[in-house]
Amino acid sequence: MAEEGQVISCHTVDSWNEQLQIANASKKLVVVDFTASWCAPCRFITPVLVELAKKMPQVTFLKVDVDELKTVAQDWAIEAMPTFIFLKEGTIIDKVVGAKKDELQQKITSHSSMLA
Repeated sequence: MAEEGQVISCHTVDSWNEQLQIANASKKLVVVDFTASWCAPCRFITPVLVELAKKMPQVTFLKVDVDELKTVAQDWAIEAMPTFIFLKEGTIIDKVVGAKKDELQQKITSHSSMLA
């Protein structure tokens, strides 16, 4: 089980499925960061996500490298990086495309407060 307050990187399809299962069972808000190592906006937003994860242990943060897990990115129809998918019990409830720090923070805050 992952530590609370951190971004969990999924490097295999198995680890992705496992983390998703754990997260969905927890009934927490799940924020998935679909990223790529070559993507400058992704590198810009990573420290922001790490800070949010530290501040919001009630939210599960997952990270998927689209080049590493191509099938996962295809399954989720990811077309741009970074893309943040918001999940609640396995259902997509929201999405942010691009390194939009303020929009990302605002949506995480509003969705996580709805669960309290």
